[in-house]
Amino acid sequence: MARLRDPRDGCPWDIEQTFATIASYTIEEAYEVADAIERGDLDDLKEELGDLLLQVVYHARMAEERGAFDFAEVARGIEGKMVRRHPHVFGQATIRSSEEQTKAWEAGKAVERREKGGAARPGVLADVPIGLPALTRALELSRRAASVGFVWPSVKEVIDKLHEEVAELEAEVAAGDLAKARDELGDVLFVCANIARELGGDPEAALRSSNAKFERRFASIETALEARGSSPAASTLKEMEALWQAAKARERAGA
Repeated sequence: MARLRDPRDGCPWDIEQTFATIASYTIEEAYEVADAIERGDLDDLKEELGDLLLQVVYHARMAEERGAFDFAEVARGIEGKMVRRHPHVFGQATIRSSEEQTKAWEAGKAVERREKGGAARPGVLADVPIGLPALTRALELSRRAASVGFVWPSVKEVIDKLHEEVAELEAEVAAGDLAKARDELGDVLFVCANIARELGGDPEAALRSSNAKFERRFASIETALEARGSSPAASTLKEMEALWQAAKARERAGA
């Protein structure tokens, strides 16, 4: 990377890049890692992890050029953090379950946030990154709030809240107020992120799974219609819905 960024003999494109211009590539590579994991393709995962590592190297090199920090400091920083947040492994603390460790991890993060904030006590939600995908950020916001007791007693209460929010969405749609309907839709999605947290899952992963399911079933519709000499554009919704249900039945049957 130092060679690529060399002002005299480096690559013109690499030389021009900044933290801001590279940030989108970093996010893209992280998603490609997640995609390889979803597909269970370990060869692809190996390659995508290399691409993601390149992003870390890239940012570290640009920081080194400014005299801020280098790659070794990045590695030492995460090493120190892992030691601090695992006192049951590297120290004398006792943690008996993953649930206890999750609570201890969040408590450790809270201490670090307070230390970063100096004399002023930062809010529980203070440093949840704005740039996260909205569902991921909703999940993290709800986790932070839950860590201090602002949480529904069970997933049933969260689902009840979902029904309440859906009813409010329906009311705004019926009233024809699309601006308020969009606002209520956001509330529905936020509650869905809370349900994912209660179920121990990730709303982004759940939605990726549903996206893949939709793609499979719609491709099945296209294939079936093509066999009839037709296409989705030339078919009725009723015809396509019947094919959708057939594809869904085959999936459930394991076909």
